[in-house]
Amino acid sequence: MKRTLQTSFSSAALAVLLLTLLTVACKKEKQEDTNPPVITGVTNLLDRGDLLESADFDEWIIIKGQHLATTFKVDFNGEIASDSLVYANDSIITVKIPKTLPDPINNPITVSTKYGTATYNFRILQPPPVITGFDPVAGPEGTQVNILGDFFNGVTSVKFNDVEVPVISKAKSTITVQVPQGQTYGYVYVTTPVGTAKSEKVFGFKLVVYDDALVSGWSNTSWSTATDYAHADTVKRGTYALKSPFTGAWGAVRVTKAAPALDLTGYSGVKFSIYGGAGSEAKKVKLLINGVTATGYTVTLKAGQWTDFQIPLSSLGNPTSLSTLTFQEFSGIKQLIYFDDIGLY
Repeated sequence: MKRTLQTSFSSAALAVLLLTLLTVACKKEKQEDTNPPVITGVTNLLDRGDLLESADFDEWIIIKGQHLATTFKVDFNGEIASDSLVYANDSIITVKIPKTLPDPINNPITVSTKYGTATYNFRILQPPPVITGFDPVAGPEGTQVNILGDFFNGVTSVKFNDVEVPVISKAKSTITVQVPQGQTYGYVYVTTPVGTAKSEKVFGFKLVVYDDALVSGWSNTSWSTATDYAHADTVKRGTYALKSPFTGAWGAVRVTKAAPALDLTGYSGVKFSIYGGAGSEAKKVKLLINGVTATGYTVTLKAGQWTDFQIPLSSLGNPTSLSTLTFQEFSGIKQLIYFDDIGLY
């Protein structure tokens, strides 16, 4: 009897001892690493063996190091990565770089864990600059112009053709300058530490046909529209715009050059701004040179806003001379349209 009790007691003691050992072991396994974080390098997701010298905005990267499991924040030069785009264990953090950062090149990475922070000096490059347009699209010397686009942070140079101009103000998507002397027409260049952008469209005109009025030597020969060449309410630039309420389908705003026809040698295309009135969304207007419909170019209207167009002569049949410019309503309806800044580049 005593032997049985002793055996039972020994079994119970052994079970308790085993449970205690297991509990201690589990606690040891769950014990957090309390060391401060260390960053040893950065790789991309495809090649995790070679450390990167730089990465790009909006790119996925892997931060390598030690003691990273308790990461709660990844900071890129003051821009915090979204929590949903950070995945960490002890040796790596997978994270997506924000779409925009304060500096065009130098954007250090700071990792914060429960037990400290670590900063890694790293080059994260914004995309090359992009120029999307100008406001206004033309103007005399001294005109203040907003260059519109993106990725202008760190701008180091702005040129009109080959003439450097001082920057009045700058932001990520807008640079303000003045038109320099002798440079009222041409391409604009913006340079940042990442690259140089050339404007797709030219600033200004080689030849103006209409700004605040029809230029001397041109006359109104429109049809099926009550044109007003001195409309003052809906204006793109200057004092007046050309208002055209079409009185019938397929009407046209047409301007005619007094003889002789204009020699197009040295010109590249036609520029104009157009504003769609009520009900004109997605409606069509066709630009014709010398009335030739087969080689015309159709544009799509946006209701309630100005849109700038620059149509190359190669898209208009490569004419060699110009006697008429026609903007024909091409949706077969009556509609209200405004025009401004018509000319050649």
